[in-house]
Amino acid sequence: MSGTSVRHEGAPTWPALLAVLATISQEVGAAVAVGLFDALGVAGTVCARFVVAALVLGVVVRPRVRGLDSREFRAVAALAVPLTVMNVCFYESLSRIPLGMAVTVEICGPLLLSIALNRRWSGCIWALVAFCGVALLGLGRGAVHGSYVVGLALAAGAAISWVGYILATAHSGRVFPNLDALALATVIGAVLTAPAAALSVDGGSVLHWEVLGVVVVVGLMCSVIPYSLELISLRTLPASTFAVLTSLSPAIATIAGLFILHQRLGLTDYLAVALVVTASAGAVRSGSNPDHGLGIE
Repeated sequence: MSGTSVRHEGAPTWPALLAVLATISQEVGAAVAVGLFDALGVAGTVCARFVVAALVLGVVVRPRVRGLDSREFRAVAALAVPLTVMNVCFYESLSRIPLGMAVTVEICGPLLLSIALNRRWSGCIWALVAFCGVALLGLGRGAVHGSYVVGLALAAGAAISWVGYILATAHSGRVFPNLDALALATVIGAVLTAPAAALSVDGGSVLHWEVLGVVVVVGLMCSVIPYSLELISLRTLPASTFAVLTSLSPAIATIAGLFILHQRLGLTDYLAVALVVTASAGAVRSGSNPDHGLGIE
């Protein structure tokens, strides 16, 4: 997330609406992606998403491939690794735990980064609130079995990778004047996941037009559409306000999981989601001026 802008009183509310729509698109797309696991496997689903995003970004951005110096190459590699790990961990977690739970744990990554960067005492309170929320996850279902523990651990891995992705994005933004780094990192992500995808894909199913159609939908909804909407909204929406709206993603993911995947959580799980959403929004609002960004350039 980069760039800031001042939103004056009386400014239109559509940028905020676009930010919310971006989050809805991403979480609904993730719910739809779960339906690809039987045909493509987790690795195949991640690779397919990368391929679609790489094709679209390649056409739109037309990244420069030749003549990259060592600094530019390192910036792309530094972005590609956390981007790939984040997606693999997140989708692997979705094969074990509900979508709402996975996103609730994952968003703790940027939440803790925001708290660490702002270094205010109130951040400790919001971190404690988020920790209490995560600690409640799974308790609404009684005994938490091994698969849930692994799923939560993978979601935590996605959260850590998200922090690396944010920092790498900030660095690549200083090295590249446009979106070349993201486009190239997406291509690398597709290459890195291709071997595992080849082993997990059901060869007969992948050629069905229904599967290919869902792959395109997932690639667009999880990458192209939300990223485009975010870019447009950030032209006039303060980055701090954008971050607060993004903190709604666990709640949106929980709703998407309920209506699309029929994933019902326990009462304590819903409380956990509410605590993490509150902590995320509170940390951003208390740690930054409403008219300025999060301090993550």
